[in-house]
Formats: sequence, structure tokens, C-alpha cells
Amino acid sequence: MIDGFEYRDVRVAENVHLHTAIGGSGPALLLLHGFPQTHLMWRAVAPALAKTHTVICPDLRGYGASSQPADGYSKRTMAQDIVNLAQALGHDEFELAGHDRGALVAFRAGLDHPDRITRLTILDVLPTLDMWDVLHGANAAVAFHLYLMAQPPGLPETLIAGAPDAFFAYFLDAWGTAPFAPHIRDAYLEASRNAIPSIVADYRASATIDIEHDQHDRDNNVTLDMPVTVVQQDWGAALGYDAVALWSAWAPDLDHRTVTSGHWMAESDPQLITDVLRTSSPK
Repeated sequence: MIDGFEYRDVRVAENVHLHTAIGGSGPALLLLHGFPQTHLMWRAVAPALAKTHTVICPDLRGYGASSQPADGYSKRTMAQDIVNLAQALGHDEFELAGHDRGALVAFRAGLDHPDRITRLTILDVLPTLDMWDVLHGANAAVAFHLYLMAQPPGLPETLIAGAPDAFFAYFLDAWGTAPFAPHIRDAYLEASRNAIPSIVADYRASATIDIEHDQHDRDNNVTLDMPVTVVQQDWGAALGYDAVALWSAWAPDLDHRTVTSGHWMAESDPQLITDVLRTSSPK
């Protein structure tokens, strides 16, 4: 649990509740976790931000202790969950930050609900449409899980269920700059082990319906109206693309930052991410 936060299961759609940690007071700031994690990834960041904000940290649909419906994993649907969560807690407008999969949900929320989101912060991800475009040749092996979980229902779920801890632990161990504390690592593994079908469904959506939604917005020149901060590792140098150019096409008001704190940056360098979220907030 996040120290000092209360926990509620909030209904956001028919038969869907999001397990949510809430703390602090002031303008609302929603923090969305990534894969293969839960809201606990914000445990070192959220209490500091709660000094100036009402901080809301849900487990995404399909993850952790939130509902795991059989379908509904387009980022559009998951973004609507987040807007409904804020509304249910009394916030018509809010700042939004997301990491990894949560950043894709946040990105879609920014495109679909520009009147609700005052500021958007994206941690270590590319928009779905661009993500697929930049993966080429042997370098794409870093994203092997994207291709695995894009396969039709049945195969990826069966393969991952055969050795779930080995699969999920690979990412926890390989993508960071320091090991997780054992109890945190175990919590992430247990949560992921118990959510294989819904995690795969989330990823499968990013190889299908999410591409359609991104392409529609690209074709119609839909962009993010609010100020956007993007914090990333130097994936552009590793995979051969211009990260600032890709993000600028979506976010005219862009602050792009490259860091060396690894993928799990909210945990490996919580002060950095706390400072980013503080300085990104509207005055």
C-alpha cells in the first residue's frame, strides 16, 4: 500500500471497478502504472505530490486488484475508465501522468478528452502507431513481447501461463538500473500471474484497435491540445528514430526530456519524477 493513502474500489463502467489509492488535497493528479506493475510503482512519488495535489493512483482495468473483464482493452475504453474515475471522485478536470502501458492510456485520454486534462506527462513510451513503425530487424527483439501478445487468443496466454514468473520477471530484471526490493518484485509477479488473459488482451488491442484509433487521429490532424511533458530513455538512439520529432507531431506544446534512470524511473529515481511532475504542473 501507499503510505498515508486511502483505498477505494470505484465503479467506472458496468461490472468494472478500479482499485484506487487516493491521498492529499488540491488539484487532481492521476498517475497510471505500466506493465507488469500496479499502482504501487508510484509509492515513492505519490506521497510527495500529495502535499500539493489530490493524487489518485488506480490499478488499470485488467491489472492488480481492479476488475479483469474479458474485453474492453482498447486504450479508448481504458481512457474512458480514467475520466469516469476522476468524475466519480468529484474532479471534472485533472492532470494526468502515465508510465509505459499507463502512458498509452494517458495519451489516448489526452486525444479523446482534451477538455478534461490540463497537463499530460508521458513516461518512457511512444504512441502505438509510432511504436510499431520504429521497430525494425534484429533491434525489434527488445520488444518481443509485443509480437507475442499480438497473436490470436489462446497461444500467448498458454505460453505465458506455462512459466509466468519467468516471463514477467524478465522485464522487471532486464529493464531497470537496480533490482527491486524482493517484496515489491513478488507483489508485481503475483499480480501479473493472476491477470495473464487481461494483460494479453491489453497488448493485443495495441496491435489492432489502438492502431486504428491512432491512424484516424493522424489522418485527421488531431493533436494533444494541452501542455505535454515526455520523459524517456534514449530509445531514439538505440532504435534509430528522432523521438522529439515523433512526439512533436502529436504534441505542439512539448517538453521532451531524455534521462538515464532506466525504464522504472519512478522507482529508480523517484525524486526526478516527483520534480518533473511538480514543475510540469500549471501554475
